[in-house]
Amino acid sequence: MLNQLHSELHAVEEQLGGEQVLGRTLRSETDLQAAIREGFPQKVVEGVMHSAGITLSELAAALDLSTRSLQRRRGEGRLARFESDRLYRLARIVALAKHYLGDDQLATQWLKRSNRALGGKIPLELIDTEPGARAVENVLGRIAYGGVS
Repeated sequence: MLNQLHSELHAVEEQLGGEQVLGRTLRSETDLQAAIREGFPQKVVEGVMHSAGITLSELAAALDLSTRSLQRRRGEGRLARFESDRLYRLARIVALAKHYLGDDQLATQWLKRSNRALGGKIPLELIDTEPGARAVENVLGRIAYGGVS
């Protein structure tokens, strides 16, 4: 269990741009909570866009933020707590998709296409809420364990 948690934290850390961008290593849930509360450095926005293969407007929609807010934040030092929390949620979904689908490009495509198991919705568009993110995680879990999704 502990090894799985460490592995998940490391995968999420990579999607956020790595230790160099975050300015810290995420070794535990406590480290992650502290980083979110402090606010991620603005460079994380670029890291997530790059790792997820998405544009600024796609990122803004996935986080339920305006593109202007994100552009403004990119010039400032740290993101707000709620923005960091939403970015973490997106990075976690991207990490899970890459892990379960086994290919970065395939994961990006999957996140951007409508999905029958999600009622025809696009996974990336559902993660603006916690229940939507959980629905996407559930479908990814079914993929991982041999279910059709």
